[in-house]
Amino acid sequence: MAGGLFGLLGGYLTDLLGRRRVLVWSILLYAFSACAAGFATSLPLLLFLRCTTWIGTCVEQVAAIAWLAELFANPKQRQSVLGYTQVAFGFGGMMVTAAYYLAVTYGEHFPAIYGAHEPWRYTLLSGLIPAIPLVLVRPFLPESPIWGEKKARGTLKRTSVKELFRPALRKTTLWVTLMMACSFALPFGALQHTPRIIPGLVSAQKLAPRQVEQTVSRVYMVQELGSLAGRLAFAFVVVYFVKQRKLLRVFVTPATIVFSGVFFYAATHSLTLLIPSIFCAQALFNGVMSFWGTYLPRIYPTHVRGTGESFGYSIGGRAIGISAALLTTTLSNVLPGGSSAARLAHSAGTVAICALAVLLVGSFLLPEPQGDRLPE
Repeated sequence: MAGGLFGLLGGYLTDLLGRRRVLVWSILLYAFSACAAGFATSLPLLLFLRCTTWIGTCVEQVAAIAWLAELFANPKQRQSVLGYTQVAFGFGGMMVTAAYYLAVTYGEHFPAIYGAHEPWRYTLLSGLIPAIPLVLVRPFLPESPIWGEKKARGTLKRTSVKELFRPALRKTTLWVTLMMACSFALPFGALQHTPRIIPGLVSAQKLAPRQVEQTVSRVYMVQELGSLAGRLAFAFVVVYFVKQRKLLRVFVTPATIVFSGVFFYAATHSLTLLIPSIFCAQALFNGVMSFWGTYLPRIYPTHVRGTGESFGYSIGGRAIGISAALLTTTLSNVLPGGSSAARLAHSAGTVAICALAVLLVGSFLLPEPQGDRLPE
């Protein structure tokens, strides 16, 4: 909820104060909040710092997409840059997964924090890494030429959330919000439950707790490799599609089949089968998320570009979509299965298939961008 509400505010500030300024401060907020959370001494303080970390992430994503989209006037170059830049999400996930694996495996050799060697603290400290290159390149980052020129000339219209619901943008905003909620339901309602499913899958192997954690981290690393592969695949194909709805279906249609196989069969039968299938599921999901990064800047005009993007990401995705996590755990109490892990897998699969069904229908109804230039 914090990410949803403050993410929307961040999008508004992106239109009001400029893309670069909000981008820089949001990354700093994320990095230092994550680092500070590693030294939290109470649950309320940890919760507060995790909220500020999430707020920084939510705002950064919106500001970065608007900023990058407006830096490049050539349509194909813009689509390519947005596609390849989003590959960094995959690298970020891999870095966090690697940090967790190192913390679990070698944490006892790291300097003690409050007299203990808790892996989660070392993992959170790695969040400071993004701030280091930012401090170095900050003086060289230009402001968006489109936003800056309009601001200098005094022709930049006043941003407003109400603008998103005027007749010209109402249908687009409503469909984007619904479909973004379904997109976020895929990780929160399904993919992120994998660590809770794996212990039940490997229980027959009688592994030690540390070995179970290492198995979870290895599977998570494969998932993040899938993130990287999905983002790269999208960046490669995005320039070849004129119709955006058709581009979305390239990832949503096979995802419906793959997610079914992952959670209704592989997650309850074989770790060997789960690993490659979860890689494919993660790749297709990231293809869907990359789609939004290239689609949203093309449908909202300059003065509400950040606000429109943040409404979809923050309200649709992070305020509504994350409720899929609660839906999955609730359904796991009533769905059939031989174990709690199997019931959770079936529940995750059910939520994912419902979300993908809405995305597939929406891919035929979502408004197409008018032309290949950014709307003024």
